[in-house]
Order: sequence, then structure tokens, then C-alpha cells
Amino acid sequence: MMRKITLLLCGAAMGAATALVGTQTFLFPAPTPARAAAADTYRSLNLFGDVFEKIRTDYVERPNDQKLVEAAINGMLSSLDPHSSYMDAKAFNDMQVQTRGEFGGLGIEVTQENGFIKVVTPIDDTPASRAGILSGDIIAAIDGAAVDGMTLNQAVDKMRGEPNTTVTLKILRGPKRDARDVKLTRAVIEIKSVRSKKEGDDIGYIRITQFNEQTADGVRDALLKFQSEIPDDKMKGYILDLRNNPGGLLDQSIAVVNAFVDHGEIVSTRGRNADETMRYNARPGDLSRGKPLVVLINGGSASASEIVAGALQDHKRATIIGTRSFGKGSVQTIIPLGADNGALRLTTARYYTPSGRSIQAQGIEPDIVVLEDVPADLKGRDDTKGEASLKGHLLNGTHEEHGSQAYVPPDEKSDKQLIAAEDLLRGVKRADAAPSATPSSDSAAPAKPANPAPAAKPAATPDPGAGKTP
Repeated sequence: MMRKITLLLCGAAMGAATALVGTQTFLFPAPTPARAAAADTYRSLNLFGDVFEKIRTDYVERPNDQKLVEAAINGMLSSLDPHSSYMDAKAFNDMQVQTRGEFGGLGIEVTQENGFIKVVTPIDDTPASRAGILSGDIIAAIDGAAVDGMTLNQAVDKMRGEPNTTVTLKILRGPKRDARDVKLTRAVIEIKSVRSKKEGDDIGYIRITQFNEQTADGVRDALLKFQSEIPDDKMKGYILDLRNNPGGLLDQSIAVVNAFVDHGEIVSTRGRNADETMRYNARPGDLSRGKPLVVLINGGSASASEIVAGALQDHKRATIIGTRSFGKGSVQTIIPLGADNGALRLTTARYYTPSGRSIQAQGIEPDIVVLEDVPADLKGRDDTKGEASLKGHLLNGTHEEHGSQAYVPPDEKSDKQLIAAEDLLRGVKRADAAPSATPSSDSAAPAKPANPAPAAKPAATPDPGAGKTP
């Protein structure tokens, strides 16, 4: 497995002004807009220095200089978009541990929204999922301390701790923000990102909970296992469940798509400048042997999950079932800042599906919309607001979509989306599925995109759309 963290080296260059000297004549270049803008920037930096020094010398109590600088950096980054942030050395190390798939804590993906800590999704088989924490829950307090005013990293630090110790979360749920306290016992969280099993004796079911360094190998192992257990003439196809998967590593999402297609573009990333565009192509070898594929998504499917669903949909390789995905279409790069200085998590590009679609603030629309039956006590609490509702999100034209249902029944017998996927693979006709787009009749075969781009090496860029995991 390859791990790659991109190091961005920033330099500043200042050109010297030139003077043309002739007999009794001195010519100086007139100020240009670029020079004027640079001068304004340096004046602003001088202002920052003046304010910093004034706080150090005159504040009622002596402040911590390092914390002042970190708070300033955090404020600068948080003004850009919801996914850019600063990680101190500890948070940077925690992030690296998380992408390796094992850490201590509660097992919930969280993000920050309007000053509150919001649950993106609980991770399967963790203290959070067993305690009934749901996607969309708001964490208002941790052990009695209000989270209002805390950074995301500070809140995560309070929720993490030694295994077998307890923490109490004040949870706000639903439109009325009904409050309740939930006591959880911390545990060693071993994220098994891929879970698989047979559905009946003719379908292989693969669930990806998030995209970490174990994901591509997990999908490959699952496919090989199914192929050894189910005779080829009996195999109806595969179900890839990406519901409530908040995302993760870009290179892992590319590898997962490559397990089901063997040519053509998978995803492209486009930065501010045209020469920053990167295109990632499939390599030969379809591990799934072209068997039919259904992908399940919902309002909690974000980022890397949307890359996978969008690529397989554009290739006409899979039928997408469920509800509209979250709509996070930006890529974050982790930029180390040197020894003990932590790292930046900076939004550096948007990503696009093979057909050139941006899902930013729009999401992936399923080919067949299937709504789950939500219990009465959860109605009104089962939807995510989506990327378009996040303050400061990157805009995507005038047409934006605001989330969708994110409920998955705990009992498979009541899971209408899973049942619809099995029926589709087995050729059972259903009357209660409403198509939002006409699925291709050749969904088992990938379509060859026109003028495929040259292959590029995927970077293992952590995608903070996955949020933080205490």
C-alpha cells in the first residue's frame, strides 16, 4: 500500500524596481495593480503584527504566544470553506493514525457546523453506534462542558481518551433539538473499512464504511472470496453499499472503482490553474469479471463515496439505488509544516466525474430512488442537510441541492434499498421503486469514454470530508 502526503513549498518573490537613467532624466516605473495589491497585503500583515504585539504586551493576563498564532491560523482557514483547517502536531498525528484504521475513542465521524459539533455518521460496531448515536445528531456538550467556542480538534480531544473510561455527550436531535445525555465507554476503535457477506447463495454484498488504507485490499479480498464461494454461472452480481460513508483517501476510492472497470477515466481534479488538472485512469484488470453491480448511496454518502458512485454511474457500470448523496466535491491536501508545527488541511481542487460533472453542493442522483420507511420517533431527523447547507461552502452555480434521507434500517428485512438491489440483480420486478434516471440496459459493461486522458499516479490525499473521528 502506498501512502503519500503532498508537501507544498510556498515561496515569495519580490522583484527589484529598475530605473532608466539618461541625461538629466530619471524614469521610474508607474505602480501596477499587482504591486499595489502586494503593498496592501504587506500593510495588512503589518497590522496583524501590530495587533499580535499589542495582545502580548497589554492583555490582562499573559497569553500563550503559540496558541495565539494557532488561533489566528485557524481563523484564517475557517474563513475559506468548511473543510480547510489547521492541525497542530497532535491532531496531525491523530489524522495519520486514523487513516491507518486504528485509534482510541468512541467511533463517530464529526464535523463542525455553525459552532456546533455535528455527527456525520457513527462507525459500525463501535461505542457510538451501539449507543444509538445517529447521523445528524448535534453534540452540544462533552462531560458537561459546552462545545460552543471549542474548535473541532479541541472537541475531538475531549471525546478521545483511554479505553474503558467514560464520557457523557449531550445530544440534540431533530428539528426541535430535543436534548438527551448519552454515556459512552471509550474503546480501541479498529475501523474495518470493508465488510462483506453473501446475500443468499448468488449475490456478493460489500459495505465500505470509510476509505482508509485498508479499503482497496479489503474490496479485492472480498471479490476473490465471493468468486471462490459462488460458482460463476450462479453469481448474479455484487452490491456495493456506500450509505453513510463520509469519504476518506482519494487513492483508495480510485482503486475501488478500478476493481470494477478496466479502462477510461475514473476522476479528475482541477485546481485554480489549468496546469494543475490531474486525471486518474483505470488500469487493465476488472476484478469483478464484469458481473452486474448495484451501488447503494444516501444523504450520508460523501466525498470519496461520491467519486466511486459517480464514476461507476458515468461508465454505465452500475445502477445507483437510494437517495441523493451529500454533495462534497472538493479535494483537501494535507500540507506538513515542519517538525512539531502540525499541518494545513487545505482545499486545493474540485473533483469531477468522468463525464465532467461536479457534484459540489449537488450530489449524485441515484438511477432509482428508494426511500426507507422511517420509524415515527425518527421522522424529521433522518435527513442530512448536505454540503449546500454548510456555511461558506464552495458554490456550484445557481442550482444546488440540500441533502436527502440518510436512514438505514438496522434490520435487513426492513431495508428497502437493499431489497431493491437484490431484486434488481435477480430480475425481480418491483412497483415501488421510482427511477430518477433511466438505468442503462448494459449496466454490467463499462462504457468507453471518448478521448481518454493519459494515466496519472493517484495521490493518497486524505479527504477531510470524512470529518474527525473521536
